[in-house]
Amino acid sequence: MKFDTPATTNPIDQGKVVGQPVDRIDGLLKATGTAPYAYERHDVAPNAAYGWIIGAAIGKGRIKSMDLDAARRAPGVIAIVTAQDAGPLGKGRRNTAKLLGGPEIDHYHQAVAVVVAETFEQARAAASLVRIDYERTDGRFDLAKGRDGAIEPGKEEADTAVGDFAGAFASAEVKVDATYTTPDESHAMMEPHATIAAWNGDQLTVWTSNQMVDWGRTDLAATLKMPKDKVRLVSPFVGGGFGGKLFLRADALMAALAARAARRPVKIALQRSLMPNNTTHRPATIQRVRIGARRDGTITAIAHEAWSGDLPQGEPDSAVHQTRMLYAGAHRMTATRLATLDLPESNAMRAPGEATGHMALEIAMDELAEALGMDPVQLRIRNDTQVVPDFTGGKAKDDPQGQKGDSSKGGEPRAGHPFSKRQFVQCLQLGAEKFGWNKRVAQPGQVRDGRWLVGLGMAGAYRGAPTTKSAARVRLDARGMVIVETDMTDIGTGSYTILGQTAAEMLGVPLRSVFVRLGDSDFPVSSGSGGQFGAASSTAGVYAACVKLREAIAQRMGVDPAAASFVDGQVRAGSHSVALRQLAAQGELVGEDAMEFGELSKKTQQGTFGAHFVEVGVDAFTAEVRVRRMLAVCAAGRILNPKTARSQVIGAMTMGVGAALMEELAVDKRLGFFVNHDLASYEVPVHADIPHQDVIFLDEVDPMATPLKAKGVGELGICGVSAAVANAIHNATGVRVRDYPITLDKILRGRSPVA
Repeated sequence: MKFDTPATTNPIDQGKVVGQPVDRIDGLLKATGTAPYAYERHDVAPNAAYGWIIGAAIGKGRIKSMDLDAARRAPGVIAIVTAQDAGPLGKGRRNTAKLLGGPEIDHYHQAVAVVVAETFEQARAAASLVRIDYERTDGRFDLAKGRDGAIEPGKEEADTAVGDFAGAFASAEVKVDATYTTPDESHAMMEPHATIAAWNGDQLTVWTSNQMVDWGRTDLAATLKMPKDKVRLVSPFVGGGFGGKLFLRADALMAALAARAARRPVKIALQRSLMPNNTTHRPATIQRVRIGARRDGTITAIAHEAWSGDLPQGEPDSAVHQTRMLYAGAHRMTATRLATLDLPESNAMRAPGEATGHMALEIAMDELAEALGMDPVQLRIRNDTQVVPDFTGGKAKDDPQGQKGDSSKGGEPRAGHPFSKRQFVQCLQLGAEKFGWNKRVAQPGQVRDGRWLVGLGMAGAYRGAPTTKSAARVRLDARGMVIVETDMTDIGTGSYTILGQTAAEMLGVPLRSVFVRLGDSDFPVSSGSGGQFGAASSTAGVYAACVKLREAIAQRMGVDPAAASFVDGQVRAGSHSVALRQLAAQGELVGEDAMEFGELSKKTQQGTFGAHFVEVGVDAFTAEVRVRRMLAVCAAGRILNPKTARSQVIGAMTMGVGAALMEELAVDKRLGFFVNHDLASYEVPVHADIPHQDVIFLDEVDPMATPLKAKGVGELGICGVSAAVANAIHNATGVRVRDYPITLDKILRGRSPVA
């Protein structure tokens, strides 16, 4: 099915199941610990051996020699695989560096060997006996030093220019010109990258933790240089991904190689201490934002430049993208520069580009409001626009089409195109009302609560609303059960539930009569989970399959599908009514189709909008920061399930607090690695750090988006949060910190002595 005309009235609009805050249908499995995660598939791969990955101990150089003798003699050891043993390997198109290093080393903790033994403890002990002699070479590990040599990445992140920015900025009545930095950050998901691999002749099956089943299957086959149809990838439950599991990683490859060498199934969980350096991370950025405005707050000139780094053939962080979309301004420019670094691979992390870009842009807007003596909410409202003010340009790193870009950010220049839906002002106004923004004292440092300096901050939010082809199969069996099958994944987002709700609404059955099967490459290829395209695209795929199934049901009943209505488990046409179970008793009925998105998505710019409001307390003596309350207001099309959507947004808000106050991968710029590569030293928010969070969804449907008139929301929730925290800290203390994370030492350096 092609989505080439705006959605009109359809069964989804009934709202009996879709749009209702129903509990997650996988919730009981999660709560009881019976959801089968990759490493726990004892049922499918009995007698599995254990693998332990050895990561390179240098950031750049080569292996001179490896002494494996003692490890091979260790108790329980079955096999040891190195690059020499593995034979010629390819490289997945979505991998920047080789997943198995040797003799050349591309980055610290690049996998160089896997030790396979009967038990986990034996594998770990034997791995400690491997002796590797390295030849270290100089590497590039400092983004600030690499900034001058950074290059324009090319057309995928092309610079943009509208009007005469330099002239308009020079003549502006009020100006802001500031540089902001964000650090490298880790996905730090709860479930590590984990895989069980098993061979049956030349057929390989991997049970793995992966967000994009078809991408993973394709790249694993390419890396092993084997036909794709010989690889099956299964990932029904994923314990968090945030973009870190979009791509094939070393655990899956090394498990496959180890299982082949051991001639039995092998399970590998990438040890936590390897994850930050071995897998991908959000790259550090340096960003310069310049805004010029008239005295009345009208922006006349706006520019955003960003520098980030990656390994050779890598791609930049697209931090400038939201600046092309969010605020009006006749004269504007954006520029992206990429420095070649020898640090571990950078790639997509929740709202790649926008998460970091908002951290700079939305502080700059606060600084402009202060310079103007204008309320920050009113400044944003004054500069609203209902058409795209810039060229869309560029791509980010989670492309629904399988590239390392994001189609929500790519395509032809579209300046002047209308937004399909843009309720940004409504988000700002409602948020200000509900949060009590009118009680904010504009002059910093004026509100005290005992020893706490109290401040309010806010920020705007934008994230694109991409969609991509997604397929599903829906079956009606003799029991009257509806079975949904698609390789879509559930990364903790509620995919099982919203796909079940879609099928239930389309076929007129209660949700309890729907069974959803996900995460298996034997099922039709879906959009996968990532880039805020998963929910909108995959539900559209189920919608398409349900249309096919409705046609098959009507045909068996002998009625015109257009005249048939599906209500309460029955099909009705005129005065004739038949139970679905009765029709299916004659034999199972199947509908399979894909939803394809084409030219319609190019007629308008599809995006999601929001506003974040934060109250903080800052200890007047120690400068410790406590977030006291938070509010997000989101406009993101039809909300398919308010309960699961709220969970997505408050999770994103929590990640935004982490980025604002604590998260930072500390780089050893001499040796080229992230020093704090475990959860003991890489700090993330815990329950005590997060206060009450409110989320409001605007009543919105977008007929230009999908047949369900829905968009994604999981990444919008992080956009702008960190800046809102930063702006609240400034309001509380008068200290403007432009280098994240905002730790107490940075606040103290800017503070006047406490009276």
